Amino acid sequence: MGVDTEEQPRQGTTEPARVRRRRPAVVVLVVCAVLSLILFLLGRFLHLPGLDDVFGVDTHDRSGPAVLKSIQDMHRYEGAVGNYQVVVDLEKDARLLPDAIRGTRTLFVASGSVAAYVDFGGIGPGSVTVDEKRGTATVRLPHARLAEPTVDPKGSYTVSKQRGLVDRLGDLFSDNPADERAVHILAADRIGAAAEESDLTSRAERNTTSMLQGLLHALGFEQVTVAYAP
Repeated sequence: MGVDTEEQPRQGTTEPARVRRRRPAVVVLVVCAVLSLILFLLGRFLHLPGLDDVFGVDTHDRSGPAVLKSIQDMHRYEGAVGNYQVVVDLEKDARLLPDAIRGTRTLFVASGSVAAYVDFGGIGPGSVTVDEKRGTATVRLPHARLAEPTVDPKGSYTVSKQRGLVDRLGDLFSDNPADERAVHILAADRIGAAAEESDLTSRAERNTTSMLQGLLHALGFEQVTVAYAP
């Protein structure tokens, strides 16, 4: 009876060898992941040159089409538009913590505009008076008002934004990091306040008067009077 001389693989020799071969690969992957995380954090927090290009973000526009929500008929004439620029320096500090730990300061340059308009929606039969010969016309209108200020996103930009360590860490887990709604709202308020102090409404009334006089003169009226009342 012959004896099978083929040696069987011994337990405890082949399997540990495979494990030993896998360990370097796992260690390399873990080290690469840790180094990538460290470089990412350094680039984001310290803004080291060159790191932003390595971990740059590619932009892909996958937005859907705009959906019409409503249509509003306009019954007003915009006689003037004022264009403004304001520098917003907004700082938020924690009461018991230094700025390096908790706090933000944003320097924002905002460009925006405010329109002054005369509302024609309330004009009725008694607002326009015409003599029998149709040579004289009198138009009574409400005083011009200011529209809501608008901030131009293309003409506005953030000069600098300083954040404490807690705020930086919070941005990593925030759905809307570096939220700048507060500076946009403050910029709109400043632009609106500047428009109220200007002669924008007076200019809108003068331009509206010129427009109506030219229109009615073309229709054959020799004398046109435009009066403004509250």
